[in-house]
Amino acid sequence: MKRLALALSALALVAPLAACGGSEDSGGGDSADSTTLTVFAAASLTATFTELGHEFEADHDGTTVRLSFGGSSDLVEQIRSGAPADVVASADTATMDKLGDDAVDPEDFASNTLEIAVPPGNPAHVTSLADLAGPGVKLVICAPEVPCGTATAVVAQKAGVTLQPVSQEQSVTDVLGKVSSGEADAGVVYVTDVKAAGDDVEGVTFPESSSVVNTYPIATVKGSRNADAAREFVDFVLSDDGQKMLAGAGFGKP
Repeated sequence: MKRLALALSALALVAPLAACGGSEDSGGGDSADSTTLTVFAAASLTATFTELGHEFEADHDGTTVRLSFGGSSDLVEQIRSGAPADVVASADTATMDKLGDDAVDPEDFASNTLEIAVPPGNPAHVTSLADLAGPGVKLVICAPEVPCGTATAVVAQKAGVTLQPVSQEQSVTDVLGKVSSGEADAGVVYVTDVKAAGDDVEGVTFPESSSVVNTYPIATVKGSRNADAAREFVDFVLSDDGQKMLAGAGFGKP
């Protein structure tokens, strides 16, 4: 649980910008021999994009990748409100579509499905999607405007299961935090989130999850001051090496 707690402490609802490595850009601009690339990415991409960021920096001298993670809908709203970003990666296409022309040539790079996360030992004995609707089960899910929340609602509707969560969170990391701390008996997140959490939670698969597959798009952001580097980062995510990293984290092909 310590590992997840440390990760979550670095991620608020929308995590502050954090550099993968290299020197900080204290002046807010890039010097002639350095570039700071700002990447907004869905919370479920935290571990994988952190690794991708380090690899990109290693192959691009003078480039610092600054990552901001959070619920896709929050990230999109920040960009629409003028927050500076060079690259954006969301957890579904519908959320990316809200950026309109601000998202330059979005491309699908991964897919993901849902899984139930429970605290170690599974004290509520959750073994199925239907169990989440059982009496006394403290369930936490993502809010409906967040991609994982939209997927959860669709899966439950298709399965004929009425969910009554005790709370609805703005990102999968918030859901995981409540499950790993024991505040919730179960939470619905992505397969990749359960894998990344390690021993902090246990995963319960359910066949109904295959009815909804989230496709993840990535795009450069219109008006980026580092358009060339942003395009290179997108290409890296789409490359064979980038795809291997994503597959290793449990993501599927787009």
